[in-house]
Amino acid sequence: MSSTTASATAPTTTVTTPVATTTGTDTPRQVPVFWLALLAAPVAAGANAPVLILPDIARSLGVATATATWLVTAFAWAMAAGTPLLAALLRRRGLKPLLRLSSALVLGGTALVAIAPWLPVALAGRVAQSLGGAGLVAAAMNLAGSARRMGVISSGFGVMGAAGPLLGATLTDAVSWRLAFAVSAIALLAVPAVARYARSTPPGEGRFDARGAALLIALATSLILLPTAPLPALAAALLTAVLLTLHVRNRPEGFVPAGLLRSPVFLTSAALGATLSTTYFTLLFTVPTLLQDRAGWSKGAIGTGQLVTLLIASALSWLLAASSARLGRTAVRTVLLTVGATAVATAVFAGSGLLLLLAAGAAAFTATGANATLSVHAATSTTPAQRPTAIGLFALSYQLGGAFGPGITTLLILT
Repeated sequence: MSSTTASATAPTTTVTTPVATTTGTDTPRQVPVFWLALLAAPVAAGANAPVLILPDIARSLGVATATATWLVTAFAWAMAAGTPLLAALLRRRGLKPLLRLSSALVLGGTALVAIAPWLPVALAGRVAQSLGGAGLVAAAMNLAGSARRMGVISSGFGVMGAAGPLLGATLTDAVSWRLAFAVSAIALLAVPAVARYARSTPPGEGRFDARGAALLIALATSLILLPTAPLPALAAALLTAVLLTLHVRNRPEGFVPAGLLRSPVFLTSAALGATLSTTYFTLLFTVPTLLQDRAGWSKGAIGTGQLVTLLIASALSWLLAASSARLGRTAVRTVLLTVGATAVATAVFAGSGLLLLLAAGAAAFTATGANATLSVHAATSTTPAQRPTAIGLFALSYQLGGAFGPGITTLLILT
């Protein structure tokens, strides 16, 4: 899902300048883009695999379907929280430590999910999978090196994300939902090939702003809990926001730069990205239930329909991204807001299965388009030195939608 960390959309670029790779004679060389796509794309399929199989998971673990959605929320939370942290590890320690830690997290998390007898154990496994996936995506995007190669990675991410729901349902019917959750481990096949291109990277300069990072993650966690525990989460979010604001004043160049918080372009981009991402993930989990209830579609028909719809939406969003410079910021935002609002209205009132799929596709188009265009707006809203941080914080805002969506779905349909 992400965003990405977790979703059918293209991954958000959340890392710094590319890590140089060398041969033994110090001649620069690039990692073949196939390995980078394989490193990043499976996390998208793993994030979206639960879309059609939440009732099966709930029965297996002996919980309500609404409770099982925590597996989705926890994955999205870990992707959102882990992305800036693991990107910081890449900046300060280099590629090999990041690959080792991420691989261990994915492998350990997959093993936990495979044997989990209870929901808490499965939740721990999903969080580990998500954190590891965030690190692998960060490594892949960091090593891309060009827009063309970045496009290949993003396309792979989008295709695997779109295939995730149907793939999860197919594996569940054939074997078990636990195998569906193991899809993200396919990325480990690319790790040895990518690691061969890595070289040692000296530690980054300056002291890591641990307090700023902790406060930002605490704020994101509080916001994610808003749909399920509104009053306590709101109180925690307000308190954490105050503490983070005070910290930013004391350390304006820390984990959350003060200059970004004063940039209207960045704030608008981040807020719009979070809104459209939330809309997409809400409809991603809501539309399958609506297709069953209103149109009587089977699980297989729903999975196939979503796959085709999301693939078309991803292709159309790239057309928007390609023409975004010519259209300008205002026009791009107008298109995204208009299509996003239409998607919500269609999902609320439509009774036709095709119209419901159209709503899901429109939401996917806006989310993917927002990820591709608004992240660029966010990056260009500040100085070159702060652009990686701006992109990372935009990614955090975008990934919040992956956590809000399942929570809203639970409130609207599953309770």
